[in-house]
Amino acid sequence: MTQASGRLTGRRVVVLGGTSGIGLATAVAAAEEGAQVTVASSRQSSVDTALPRLPSGATGQALDLTDAAAVRAFFAGHGEFDHLAFTAGEPLSLTPIDTLDLDVARGFFTLRYFGALAAVQAAVPHLRPGGSITLTSGTAGTRGGPGWAIAASLCAAMEGLTRSLAVELAPLRVNAVAPGVVRSPLWQNMSVEDREVMYASGSALPAGRAGEPSDVAHAFVYFMTQPWATGTVHLLDGGTVLV
Repeated sequence: MTQASGRLTGRRVVVLGGTSGIGLATAVAAAEEGAQVTVASSRQSSVDTALPRLPSGATGQALDLTDAAAVRAFFAGHGEFDHLAFTAGEPLSLTPIDTLDLDVARGFFTLRYFGALAAVQAAVPHLRPGGSITLTSGTAGTRGGPGWAIAASLCAAMEGLTRSLAVELAPLRVNAVAPGVVRSPLWQNMSVEDREVMYASGSALPAGRAGEPSDVAHAFVYFMTQPWATGTVHLLDGGTVLV
C-alpha cells in the first residue's frame, strides 16, 4: 500500500463488486487516497481474500446484488457515505446471434443493469451532499462486433442510465467508466489460450498493451474527486475504438 495523498481522507467509499479485478483495484486506489472503504461481493470467500489487501479499517460483506431487499438492508445498515462505485459483473460470454440463449442473455442484465439500478435506488438516501456514483460500462457500447450483441446492449444501457440519473439525482454526481480489454477475472470463462491471444492483441493498440485493473481504478477515483464531472462516460481503452 502506498502512502495516501489524501484526496479522499475522511470520505467513506462503497465498492460493490470490490473483491477482485477492477473493483478491488478501485477499493485499493480509494484507500490509498485516504478513504474508509467497504467492499461487497456475492461470495464471503472473495471478501475474506480481498480484505487483507486493504487497510485495517476497511470492511467487507457478502451481498447478493440481485436481491433488492438485501441491498436496501445493506445500505440502511451501512449509514451515511460519500461515494459509490458499482463494478460488479459475472464473466461475459460472447455468443453469435444464431446460438444465443435468450434466458442466458436476460440473466446478464439481472446483475449488471438491474443490480446497478437497485443499488443506486437503495444508496441515494444515504449519500452525503457532494457525493457521487460511478457505474461501469465498456467499449462494446461504442464499438460492437460479432458475438457482442449482449455486451454491447448492456454497455449502451448503462450509458443511458448514467446520463439520465445525472439529471434526476443532481446535484449528486453520476458518471460511468467504460474500460476496454483488461486483464481481470471478467474473462475467466474463456480458455487460457483464447484469453492470452486476446490480451496479446493489446500490443496492436496505440497504448501498446491490454489494460490492468489499476489503470481503470484511477478513473473511478477521478470521478470521486472531480466535483464538476457528471453525466460523463469515460472511455478508457488504450485506443481500442481508434483502430
